[in-house]
Amino acid sequence: MTLSISVVLLLGVVVVLLIRSKTVKAGPAIVCVLFGFFLASTSIAPSINRLVAGIADAVGRIRF
Repeated sequence: MTLSISVVLLLGVVVVLLIRSKTVKAGPAIVCVLFGFFLASTSIAPSINRLVAGIADAVGRIRF
């Protein structure tokens, strides 16, 4: 659960920075947020969740 909160926070910060730098206007950003919200309620959401968790696990196993 910690991972998803961190990813949501990171993506939220990126969206805010893109809006403030005028790279992305508020309208398209809202559309992207709504798309993600509605995508989360579809049947593909568990697959996306497993993919992100797998990538995070793989990155977490990297030793420097």
